[in-house]
Amino acid sequence: MKKIVVLDGFAMNPGDLSWEPLERLGTLVRHDRTAPHETYQRCEGAFAILTNKVVIDKDLICRLAPTLRYIGVTATGYNVVDTDAAREAGICVTNIPAYSTHAVAQMVMAHLLAMCNHVEHYSRQVCEEGKWTSSKDFCFTDLPLKELYGHTIGIVGLGAIGMAVAHIAQAFGMKVTAYTSKPQEALPPFITPCSMEALCAQSDVVTLHCPLTPDTHHLVSTAWLAQMKEGSILINTGRGPLVDEHAVAAALHSGHLGAYCADVLSEEPARADNPLLSAPRVQLTPHIAWATQEARQRLLNCCADNLAAFIQGKPTNIVNK
Repeated sequence: MKKIVVLDGFAMNPGDLSWEPLERLGTLVRHDRTAPHETYQRCEGAFAILTNKVVIDKDLICRLAPTLRYIGVTATGYNVVDTDAAREAGICVTNIPAYSTHAVAQMVMAHLLAMCNHVEHYSRQVCEEGKWTSSKDFCFTDLPLKELYGHTIGIVGLGAIGMAVAHIAQAFGMKVTAYTSKPQEALPPFITPCSMEALCAQSDVVTLHCPLTPDTHHLVSTAWLAQMKEGSILINTGRGPLVDEHAVAAALHSGHLGAYCADVLSEEPARADNPLLSAPRVQLTPHIAWATQEARQRLLNCCADNLAAFIQGKPTNIVNK
């Protein structure tokens, strides 16, 4: 039986899913987490490695190449693997595209609604603080409420997730603009393409859905933020390094940026000295937008399908052709 090693499976499956789709394909060895010094020993003799965040570099690939034939990245991004070294060694590398589209789009709107409606805050005021019980009126408000209807959302990047966000925003009655390489004729009529400068200046909400590349690293800079509409909301569920976190914190402290919502940070887990942790009007979630049970089930199923296709000589979702 082929040895299949899962290096960091806890995030994908903390115990509520079945590993059976992968167990059918060989001898499955599962690890919740793997430290760098443990990687080689755990992978030695493996036919296939499955990794999410554990780095598989050139040196490790060269040491494992005699038996290793397949590396499956249990995510869409695959920067943790030296794909060039794997190609040279004849090792196939695959990823999992588009498994979390609906989950991430839902998280974008969850962040936005939380900022506009403050549901958790008001529930706490009612259930824990007794503010409604002691109110002199039939209602009380101590934080402003804001409608989405008629306001403009600017979407940076119209891949699967960006497009899903666009459709949800339109359903709320928002005006939708986008910075995208897609031509106007390829877009739904309710989306207005525009320049980055116009998007920043016009949008009440800006949400980032572009890939992290050398060109988009710190896309959101001090100068970029200065172009944003005063009091607007910035949402990042893409990659932490898309934004200069010090610049975002400064814009929040100055009051120019209305709020910052993010599911990702430049370093994860969050460092205690991250400037966003002490900035006002910040809402952070711990990189969980992808992690609904439904999305994780799709991820595990596709992971097994990718490996099965490779074993059958019909590989799919290859990233190092």
